[in-house]
Amino acid sequence: MTRLTQARIETLASAALLRHGASERQAGALAAAIAAAEHDGLKSHGLMYLPTYCEHLTCGKVLGQAEPRLTQPAPAVVAVDAANGFAHAAIALGLPALIEAARSQGVAALAIRNSYNCGALGYHTESIARNGLVGLGFTNAPASIAPWGGRKAALGTNPWSLAVPDGRGGARFVIDQSASVVAKSEVIKRARAGEPIPAGWAFDASGETTTDAGEALKGTMAPAGGYKGVGSALLVEIFAACLTGANPGLVASPFSGTAGGPPGTGQFFLAVSPEATSAGAFAGNLETVAGAFNGEARLPGTRRFGARERNATEGIEVAAETLATLEKLAGTAA
Repeated sequence: MTRLTQARIETLASAALLRHGASERQAGALAAAIAAAEHDGLKSHGLMYLPTYCEHLTCGKVLGQAEPRLTQPAPAVVAVDAANGFAHAAIALGLPALIEAARSQGVAALAIRNSYNCGALGYHTESIARNGLVGLGFTNAPASIAPWGGRKAALGTNPWSLAVPDGRGGARFVIDQSASVVAKSEVIKRARAGEPIPAGWAFDASGETTTDAGEALKGTMAPAGGYKGVGSALLVEIFAACLTGANPGLVASPFSGTAGGPPGTGQFFLAVSPEATSAGAFAGNLETVAGAFNGEARLPGTRRFGARERNATEGIEVAAETLATLEKLAGTAA
């Protein structure tokens, strides 16, 4: 096990992406998010995915030289066509305009289309919260959840995220959760390691609960809360696909493997100014709500913030095998 700084991980990840065909814009935005995920202890959204990103640049599932295009069709609406590049570059382009619009209009929306996996969704909503706004985000994914009572996937794991400002330039808390019991990346991580998954995470191709990660990837993900999880996935699909003009999960190509062209999925963000909506009561009411989470009761994101603080002083643990892969992809291996 080796310990690296966040900056070192970002530098190596950027070099790997550039070496496989990404532009400076595309590589920079994604590398920063990969390093931030590692810094926050979110291994399933960090370096684990870098080989896939590089593979997708090579096979054309992601267009490394894509130039995202921003328009503002209404005073409170910002739209970005990701042009089949990485989601991170498109979101980075759109967020400043979203924040400016929310401050002037009270509430604003950012719609991203022709996009790709955006990694940890909370990374993006937290950027909104750091600007003193409540951030709500949705991102759809290739279909992997079946309708309640069915066996054929119709909706993605479709995460949503809420980040709430703390009034001091940070986030009071961040919720980032998928519509499935667990993010699909957690199943992929265990399948690669040859490890089982807990019962209740997923179903095999015949619709039966399985603890075999490989068989789970041939079947469907279990929705969180049963039929309520399907409702959550459908909510996200409306915002991230239907309202953005992106591909629904049913027609999006997979985020794994090389089959199909660019997935063309989408993201949707809302930014709300507390000053515009709460008549000055936001901060006090937030503390009333958050105050119930004390002692053993933790606010969402507590583990993420704890890992961030710890890794800032101790360095980020990177497995020897992961580091070797990273250096090989970046072209820095001895």
